Amino acid sequence: MSDTSTQNPTLLTPFQLGPYTLSNRLVMAPMTRSRAGEGNAVTPLTVTYYEQRASAGLIVTEGTQVSEQGIGYPSTPGIHTAAQTAAWRRVTDAVHAKGGRIFAQLWHVGRISHPTMQPGGAQPVGPSAIAPAGQLYTATGMQPFETPRALELDEIPGVIEQFAEGARRALEAGFDGVELHGANGYLIDQFLRDGSNQRTDAYGGPIENRVRLLVEITEAVVKIWGADRVGVRLSPTGAFNDMQDSNPEATFGAAAEALDRFGLAYLHLGMVPGALDPASPNHSMLKVLREKLHGPLVINGGYSLETGNAALAAGLADLVSFGVPFLANPDLAERFAEGVPLNTPDQSTFYSGGERGYIDYPTRHAVPAAV
Repeated sequence: MSDTSTQNPTLLTPFQLGPYTLSNRLVMAPMTRSRAGEGNAVTPLTVTYYEQRASAGLIVTEGTQVSEQGIGYPSTPGIHTAAQTAAWRRVTDAVHAKGGRIFAQLWHVGRISHPTMQPGGAQPVGPSAIAPAGQLYTATGMQPFETPRALELDEIPGVIEQFAEGARRALEAGFDGVELHGANGYLIDQFLRDGSNQRTDAYGGPIENRVRLLVEITEAVVKIWGADRVGVRLSPTGAFNDMQDSNPEATFGAAAEALDRFGLAYLHLGMVPGALDPASPNHSMLKVLREKLHGPLVINGGYSLETGNAALAAGLADLVSFGVPFLANPDLAERFAEGVPLNTPDQSTFYSGGERGYIDYPTRHAVPAAV
């Protein structure tokens, strides 16, 4: 285990993550903020937003599309054009100037899209032609999900190359590493779970086949970055985007075992609240994955300073990621260190665009954030 202090770790204890010594164990979780500008490129507002939060031990960016095909929501950023890459470079330079570390989260939404957001009005793609239940927010309002087109076997290498190209561009943009978004019902997660993957070829059926795309994408990205600068995010008990699996402990245990062979920077588990409760399915899932995984584990799911510290002390995780607390508190690490109360998040501004609720949350000294 890569750890600079194995004795009684807390959220404020430094941590050795691959080649990087993190100043604390607080990870800023990836959060969609819907503030990308023209050409799905991040803007100067985004530079300020991440710069303000550079005291996190590690920042993981919002989901960042690896291709036009990977787009699922309006105003979300990509990393598949030269302009997008150059815009992200301004973000990484600003974070590094403040002493921070930042990974890009590489994202393909798969079936969680709509023809209005696909090149040429095409159908979204997925492992199988199974539509998720519910609706999706689009530029024209809420729309029902449409049935995706199942990817052909000979298209899958192209999808893997989309992630590889995103990884190359992230390196060019000056990121410290990348995180593969294999959670929350998006493309990699869709291949993992048998509720959305009913293929009969080498990427469907038995667990080892459903894990194959995750492994092959990870392998392609590791060739570019090295394993110790690549993380993977999974959500083994999450049901978001209509996700189901008949045996999640077996599925995600196999995924963790396959990933463990790479020696990755970390495995990031999203949507695992209440893991301190032995009666919680998240507790038993963490126990299973801890047995399979020998590298660092990051957990996420509504943790506080107290419960995050308790999870570290119990050995359930090595780092804890925080979403909304970092959204509303650019100086979250300092607030935790000094015992300062947290700002109240304004949910109406989470995806509203503009400065409000993005870069104007006050610091603990009540100084408005600079634009």
